[in-house]
Amino acid sequence: MPDTEAKGQRLIALFILGCLLFNYPVLSLFNVAAEAFGVPVLYAYIFAAWALLVALMALAAERR
Repeated sequence: MPDTEAKGQRLIALFILGCLLFNYPVLSLFNVAAEAFGVPVLYAYIFAAWALLVALMALAAERR
């Protein structure tokens, strides 16, 4: 049972991290008129943050 509690706590922490990453103050930092590899910086940030959260959730869900 303690393992499932730890997994739940990790997933809740990842949810809070996702809320912080996709909230206004952080998004406004990347809302600039610039491009990274031909993609607007804001779009690159959103995709990178999303991919990071998916990878971290996969690790948290599969950890024993």
